[in-house]
Amino acid sequence: MSDRLEKNLGDAVRVAKSLFERGKTAGSSANLSFRVDDKIWISGTGTCFGTLQKDSFSVIDLNGNHLEGIKPSKEFPLHLSLYQKDPSVGAVLHTHSFYATLWSCYTAGKSPSFPHYTPYLRMKLGDIGFVPYAPPGSQELFAAFSRNLDDRRGYLLQNHGPIVASSDLLSAFYALEELEESAHLAWELRNENCPQIG
Repeated sequence: MSDRLEKNLGDAVRVAKSLFERGKTAGSSANLSFRVDDKIWISGTGTCFGTLQKDSFSVIDLNGNHLEGIKPSKEFPLHLSLYQKDPSVGAVLHTHSFYATLWSCYTAGKSPSFPHYTPYLRMKLGDIGFVPYAPPGSQELFAAFSRNLDDRRGYLLQNHGPIVASSDLLSAFYALEELEESAHLAWELRNENCPQIG
């Protein structure tokens, strides 16, 4: 195993455990992936972030072919779309974290723009895209995601949760954390007339 792969697997396990232990995900509802060269390691279907191990990953290629390991998460096409769109993407995180998911439900049928009350979300992630609802793991969801995919690296899936991409796992983790904190602020300020920045 290469040093690069070993580091990524270690980071993946640590990130997953941190998110699980702090209540940012529950059960088997989240998935993460990282890229090494022309292969993608993605958490396997049914895996739990609280118990994720280095052997809890499936390996797929950039066309979505299963190469080795356990069966990939059913939502691997979401991850694959981000890698295919931008070759500089090195990691993707998708959770159902409470406030980001709450905001994705609240904004259904309203303007999907995400409010910016502090500068940090744009610093860590940029503007947030919005993907209309389709059932999790469905071809309809994957098609809707592809239609709404642009140069942004963070998206809210309506009534579902956030997905973020970045150059590496720790950067994706920091971006996801900032998105969740920003969604918390947005929820607390939803009925207030607070100015946004930029």
